[in-house]
Formats: sequence, structure tokens, C-alpha cells
Amino acid sequence: MFHILVVDDDRNTRRYMRAVLEAADYTVSEAADGVEALKMMEKEYVDLVVLDYDSLTVTGHGETQELPQKEFQLLYKLLSSPGKIFTRIQLMDEIWGMDSESGWETVTVHIGRLRKRFEGWPEFEIVSVRGLGYKAVKHV
Repeated sequence: MFHILVVDDDRNTRRYMRAVLEAADYTVSEAADGVEALKMMEKEYVDLVVLDYDSLTVTGHGETQELPQKEFQLLYKLLSSPGKIFTRIQLMDEIWGMDSESGWETVTVHIGRLRKRFEGWPEFEIVSVRGLGYKAVKHV
């Protein structure tokens, strides 16, 4: 099963993230800080580390990716509900807001950027669903 380590100094944030990710069938561990996270990763294999939601970073495969806010929110949305199809309009409304003047093409551009950033990561991929939108697919 896909194992995610949530690292945040706020206990409530860790609990919330755990609940959301476990509801999406991920195995989740928690750490309050980087030292605790490193000790945990020495003992068990972790597929993905989600660090404190303000740094907007994703760490895995020995590298840390710092994402722009909208890309981070988009990736989080998709990975929080693997297999669920989101239309471009849904993603626009939820991430950019219903009052945004950007067109749905913005979602397409951001999806392309995310695919390029994570193209070598075997744990997941972002798939286009013809005529509908996008979904994240977990590879366990």
C-alpha cells in the first residue's frame, strides 16, 4: 500500500491530513518535525512525504519539489481522491475560484507542469479522461 508521511508541527493539521489521506486508502504516518521524520524514515519505507501544507513542497526520491501555490493545491486535490475524475470546471471553481477570469485552459497548463515535474515518479500519474477531465492514479 502507498505510504505517506505527514510532517507538521501542528497536531491538528497532522490529524486532519491523516483523516483525509486514510479516507483515500493511503497508509499514513505522522511526525512533528524533521528530526522525527528522518528517524521514522530510517525504520520504514515511505513513498511520499507531505511537509508543513506553508512550504508548498513535495519530497520523494531524494529530491524536494517546491511548487507554486495553485500547482500544489491541484496536486493535493487530485491525490486526495485517487481514481476520482474531476472536470476542468470543477478544478477551476475549487482552486481558482468561481470569480476567476482565467479560462479552463489554465487547468490544462498546470496539469502539464505537474506531469513534467513528476514524470519519473512511479507512485502516481495524472491521467486525462477524454471529454471529462483528469484523475490521479495510484500505482502501488
